[in-house]
Formats: sequence, structure tokens, C-alpha cells
Amino acid sequence: MIIEIDFQSDEAIYMQLRNQIILGIATSLLREGDPLPSVRQLAEDVGINMHTVNKAYSVLRQEGFVTIDRRRGAVVSLDVDKQKALEEMKQSLKVVLAKASCQNISRQEVHSLVDEIIAEYETQEE
Repeated sequence: MIIEIDFQSDEAIYMQLRNQIILGIATSLLREGDPLPSVRQLAEDVGINMHTVNKAYSVLRQEGFVTIDRRRGAVVSLDVDKQKALEEMKQSLKVVLAKASCQNISRQEVHSLVDEIIAEYETQEE
């Protein structure tokens, strides 16, 4: 998996890293049990501070996407609390859908976009 950071983005680097790892899991580029690069290695490969990688890994651990072990490092380990995940998704979607509403994006357009994105993940599972 290749991590690409947009240093011009307003989004924090650790969040870009987190999001790309989650997308890697969703698209099966990363699977349950796969080790992630060490903090030092990933920081060096991407050209960012080790503390930034550590923060991304910590957030991924808190969200249940990885476990962190002193010997094995960060490992993809999905421990999903579905109810908690749904509540977090609801909060995120409220903002995204409010922005869509302000930009006159219709319900049908939103549904079409969601279907398109979900289809991408479903084809990765097959």
C-alpha cells in the first residue's frame, strides 16, 4: 500500500494517514492480521515526523482498526463495535449532508453517490 500525503491540504497529516489506512482496509489492500510498517519506517518512507505516525496509529487503535503490540507493532485487527460505529458515522454524515444541502445536492444524487462508493468496496471483497 502506498501512502500519499498532501502537504498542501488543510486536513491534518495524521488524519490523512489514518484515512488512507482505513481505505486500504476497506478495499482489501490491508487485511486482518497484516502488520503495518513501524512508526520509524513509515515516517521515513512518507517524509513525516514519527510523532505524526504514532498519533495516526493511536487514533486507529482507539477506533478499533489496529492493535499495537510492543513486539509486533501495529497490526490490522478489526474490533468493531457496530453500534458505536453507526453513531460515529451518523455524526460525520450530518455535517457532510448539511454541506450537500447547502450546495443543492439532491437526495437522489446522494443515494447514487453512496451506492457507487459501496459498490467499490463490495467488488474488492469478491
